[in-house]
Amino acid sequence: MQKKVLQVQIHNGGTSGLEKLIDMTTTSSWVKLKALAEVPYDLTAEGALGAGSRMERYVSRSHLMKLFFATQRIDDEVLTCLQELADELVLVEQFKQMRRGKIINRIEGYESENRQVLHTACRDLFSSAPVEPVATGQAKVELEKLRVFLGELESGALLNHRGKTFDTMIQIGIGGSDLVPRSIYEALKPYGITGRKVFFISNVDPDDAARVLAEVNLETCLVNIVSKSGTTLETLTNERLIRSMMEERGLNPDHQCITVTGEGSPMDNPDEYLRSFYMFDNIGGRYSSTSMVGAVMLGFYIGFDRVMEFLKGAAIVDYEAEQTDIYENIPLMLALLGIWNHNLLGSSSLAILPYSQALHRFTAHLQQCDMESNGKSINRRGERVEYKTGPVIWGEPGTNGQHAFYQLLHQGTEVIPAEFIGFSRSQTEVDKNVQGSTSQEKLLSNLFAQVVALATGQVSANPNRKFEGNRPSSLLFAEQLTPEVMGAILAAYEAKIVFQGFLWNINSFDQEGVQLGKVLAARFLKAITGHSDDVNSVENKFLQQLSDRQQ
Repeated sequence: MQKKVLQVQIHNGGTSGLEKLIDMTTTSSWVKLKALAEVPYDLTAEGALGAGSRMERYVSRSHLMKLFFATQRIDDEVLTCLQELADELVLVEQFKQMRRGKIINRIEGYESENRQVLHTACRDLFSSAPVEPVATGQAKVELEKLRVFLGELESGALLNHRGKTFDTMIQIGIGGSDLVPRSIYEALKPYGITGRKVFFISNVDPDDAARVLAEVNLETCLVNIVSKSGTTLETLTNERLIRSMMEERGLNPDHQCITVTGEGSPMDNPDEYLRSFYMFDNIGGRYSSTSMVGAVMLGFYIGFDRVMEFLKGAAIVDYEAEQTDIYENIPLMLALLGIWNHNLLGSSSLAILPYSQALHRFTAHLQQCDMESNGKSINRRGERVEYKTGPVIWGEPGTNGQHAFYQLLHQGTEVIPAEFIGFSRSQTEVDKNVQGSTSQEKLLSNLFAQVVALATGQVSANPNRKFEGNRPSSLLFAEQLTPEVMGAILAAYEAKIVFQGFLWNINSFDQEGVQLGKVLAARFLKAITGHSDDVNSVENKFLQQLSDRQQ
């Protein structure tokens, strides 16, 4: 079979050449995988999970965590073919080139962002020879600025204009400037500095800001405004709202507002902001939590040393993601198993189910990161793809989901693969023995039971109590959710998303799909301005704009 290839120009430190990007569906390994997918491994067969020490063998190991995948509908032959697929498509080499500064945020022959993708450089701080020293150097400069800033806060050298210390931060941002840092903040709450709190405002809905303002003392708040361009409408609107509230209370917002923005943006203004930290074009919003977008907020809340632990966990996984052996590369294994389920077994969505309340916003972040990255229908040459790309990502944490949507997972007509996340120990280890077991033991028992129940099902003469099984899942498991482990989990999913984008030959780093709505929203805003209290008038404006759009 002749292989279809995309030829795209490499731009990397002045070196250019042609690289052949192979359509995965024309590889020899894909042909074999398609045949194997006709009769996938039967998890409900007698002894299926114990066959040949399957549970012990089907594990990818990292320095900080393990991925158990024996409850996937795969066997040794499938795993061999998945390894061959990764090798044929040079996935790890593409990842290495990304980390070393190759311009991969681009569509060949069409106007695009045409940028490097260097979120990994923000945490490549623990090697004497970082793989992209220029970007890592930028990150180090910003981290030093942050270290000094946090030291001033801690020592009392930095106070508001009334001489009060800051005990609260409000982060204003949207998209990657909100969901990513918010999910990490929620995950690491037990590690916070005593007496400090963080709140987030993202939605342009005025009730979002009103809710936060009702809970804080503005006098002791640092307001962190996050916008790369410095022109994001929702963020600017919420900033002006907060500034006006401060001024009404006799406060000076110029002494309480800081920014994370692009160098030279309208927000990079020392006359209006107490301090500015920089974010760079080579870091996309949804990949930005290890940049100043997340580090400033995290530094305020958990302190500089723990921020460095968080970054170290991410850095460890970045280097592990350069391993070619899928058993030693958790992100790559996750990506390949996802392709097996989505493209070969036909599942259209993926449930990500953390058995840790601390991760209650993490799936929402992954939903954005995955679906904004890989929700594409053209390849890197601008041609429409001939296969499915990114799946729908969704989920909720812990046993709460068992009393909600797990009914569909177990007995629904749609087979939905699951990725569970669990930990041996709780974060706080504040626990009691109730009826012979601790809460953490009960949580883990539920987690393990769900993995097995989805795989094996249940035979019953009563059709209402019959479970077909063969519902695939994986389990990402670590000792405890520390800052370092949180960094590792985050980096693992970021790399998984990147690897899947390489598999589908799509650009995972732009987001043109969000732009059309923004353009139309501006037109609607112009049409309804001044009529927001008149329901009938607003409705008529909506219908008129809809009619105009269709003509």
